Amino acid sequence: MDYEWRLRAAAGYAELGMNRESIAELNALEKAEQSQPEALQLRLHHLMREKKWARALIVSRRLCRAAPQCTAGFLHAGFCLHELGKTLQAKKLLLKGPVALLREPIYYYNMGCYDALLGNSKSAQVHLLTSFKMDPSFRDIAKKDPDLQSVRELI
Repeated sequence: MDYEWRLRAAAGYAELGMNRESIAELNALEKAEQSQPEALQLRLHHLMREKKWARALIVSRRLCRAAPQCTAGFLHAGFCLHELGKTLQAKKLLLKGPVALLREPIYYYNMGCYDALLGNSKSAQVHLLTSFKMDPSFRDIAKKDPDLQSVRELI
């Protein structure tokens, strides 16, 4: 079967919540096809949903290499590092990411969370307010985010 067909099938199964079938389609791809950015992103989706942070970090780093201008790999790698207790590494990784990250409200939100956890309250506030300006829905998320407990009164 061809790559496009299998990838569409895998995505369709994922949308239906049929994760086992989706992963089976991804696993059936040729080895080289499994390294395509779209396939990596879908595999990453499954790993992150299952909270398999170490494996997800490996896949997200592969995505960064396969598509260095794609923001998703960097955002997800940063989040995985954070979930693994490596928040400073997560921040450093995002700072090295593509310029396109600066157009993503989630970039500023995550940077705000990381700075809050690292004790950089003012920087956290600036990043969070930028994310809220870009996408007001992040303000509601921030109100419940335990990572932002230390800066709650600033936002």
